[in-house]
Amino acid sequence: MSKKLEDKVIFITGASRGIGREIALRCARDGAKIVIAAKSAEPHPNLEGTIYSVAEEVEKAGGKALPVIVDVRDENNVIDALAKTVETFGGLDILINNASAINLGSTAEISMKRFDLIFAVNVRATFMCSKLSLPHLKKAANPHILNLSPPLNLNPKWFKKHVAYTMSKYGMSMCTLGMAEEFKKDGIAVNSLWPKTLIATAAVAVNISRLLYHASRKPTIVADAAYEVVTSDSRSVTGNFFVDENLLRLRGVTDFKQYAMHRFIPVVPDIFLDE
Repeated sequence: MSKKLEDKVIFITGASRGIGREIALRCARDGAKIVIAAKSAEPHPNLEGTIYSVAEEVEKAGGKALPVIVDVRDENNVIDALAKTVETFGGLDILINNASAINLGSTAEISMKRFDLIFAVNVRATFMCSKLSLPHLKKAANPHILNLSPPLNLNPKWFKKHVAYTMSKYGMSMCTLGMAEEFKKDGIAVNSLWPKTLIATAAVAVNISRLLYHASRKPTIVADAAYEVVTSDSRSVTGNFFVDENLLRLRGVTDFKQYAMHRFIPVVPDIFLDE
């Protein structure tokens, strides 16, 4: 089996748990060099995973790991992390903007502190990490930026209950829309990826409900779809808003029960998708 990502350098934000961790492990199986960029250096009482525990898993899976403490809201943090990436691994091939903050509060409910947080982590960090990675990606053979954000959908129902969060996630998607065109001349692909169903992450368990957590799919489905995106030709596959199941079906996957948390519990569709 060919290892399409062997020796590729991949910078993943928010990679200490959940979807980011699974993407790191999927890429590690090819022998990729993974930068685990997240704030979680110490074990959390309620949330599994640190940058160091994921680094160990990456190495065991066959990759090389560089755990870096990064607050994606801090420009100097990101600059230093990218410098360390290039110093350690010699370049950068792929940026995955996975870090995200969720708050499903209404306009009346959400505090401005939480509003500022979700915009700083979702929109500003995605823009900033992409901007700061640009000089390094220009030197890569098959450079990709992948944003974990939804297709742009102006159906008012997705704004009604949580307009702040919707705007912040769509801000990430607008980075995809604009940068795909802007970076086309440099051969840098910029795509978005979003799950068709809820994904069993700590964010779902903590922010939504434990019941829905069990009616979700494992993060491995998003990781498998992300792998398909970042192993594509960057000069022809760009500006897309991929949905994990739809993309995997196109690539020949037929058994989606393998991804279910419970094979006999129907999965729940994710937000922002009308289908």
